[in-house]
Amino acid sequence: MRELLNVLYVQTQGAVLHLDHDTVRIAVERETKLRLPLGRLSGIVVFGQVTVTPFLIQRCAEDGRRLVWLSRTGRFTARVEGPQRGNVLLRRAQHLALSDAAHAVTLARQIVAAKIQNSRATMLRAAREVKQTDDANALREASARLAAALERLKAIDDMDTIRGVEGEAARTYFDAFGCMVRGDREVFTMDGRTRRPPRDRVNALMSFLYALVQAECSAALEGVGLDPQVGYLHALRPGKPSLALDLMEELRAPFADRLALTLINRKQVQAEHFDEHPGGAVLLNDDGRKIVLTAYQQRKEEIINLRVIKQETPIGLVPHIQARLLARHLRGDLSHYPPFIYRS
Repeated sequence: MRELLNVLYVQTQGAVLHLDHDTVRIAVERETKLRLPLGRLSGIVVFGQVTVTPFLIQRCAEDGRRLVWLSRTGRFTARVEGPQRGNVLLRRAQHLALSDAAHAVTLARQIVAAKIQNSRATMLRAAREVKQTDDANALREASARLAAALERLKAIDDMDTIRGVEGEAARTYFDAFGCMVRGDREVFTMDGRTRRPPRDRVNALMSFLYALVQAECSAALEGVGLDPQVGYLHALRPGKPSLALDLMEELRAPFADRLALTLINRKQVQAEHFDEHPGGAVLLNDDGRKIVLTAYQQRKEEIINLRVIKQETPIGLVPHIQARLLARHLRGDLSHYPPFIYRS
């Protein structure tokens, strides 16, 4: 696989990104703060009121470099997409798989199974590490329910039922998620999964990380020529990146949830890194996002042994590898799609 390139994250409000020959120059109040060679960047992600000059936008589109705009709090706003990649035959195969109910169900079932296995592995690992017996027991009980969900999933051939199992497994996982928090539980308490807006600090941290992972998945799918909006597990809806959300399900626990727990348990993020907003929303502030973005980039550089390709690889390349495997399956080169199963 090719070298893992960095993603440039810019959240300084009022910053302006310029194209300067083969570099990106970042200026704040007309003073140059940083220069980076474009050749070392696979993408640029900007938050909030950050300006990107037309020349840089054009260059990113021409090079196939992803350029993504997120709101200041991390919600997706827009992205630049250059000339269409891939070929029409691959996208036709993607659509035909969706029209084939049995094929779509098989893909959805594989994705959900991988999500549940990765979630369960996270809980079992935490059960071995927590000091409180009650927490360990709760995590083992929840992991047993996830194991039962995996068994039920094998015999299901109905899409709605698969989605129901996925939803039930997610509730089981998040109901026990607080048992994996070893830091200050008064600060990092979690009462289930809440979003739009997140209602507590744990959900705020996870929502921000999920936005980053979703952007990675969309870029990976586009990179191999697949349409991020045509998915199998997630229903089609205008503007919804259904296939990116499908791919993201496999990666939530190993990419985002484990990192969130690490940041909390090592006290790298604390109460001061979050702000409460009217209406009960809790969001990361600028300082908190800096810490999370740095940790996220470091996480992407960690090496794992990816058994499906029988070699070690940076974890940041996993979305691209999975997108390639899915494309090969849809083209008929692979008899089945091998979802990502994380093994530490």
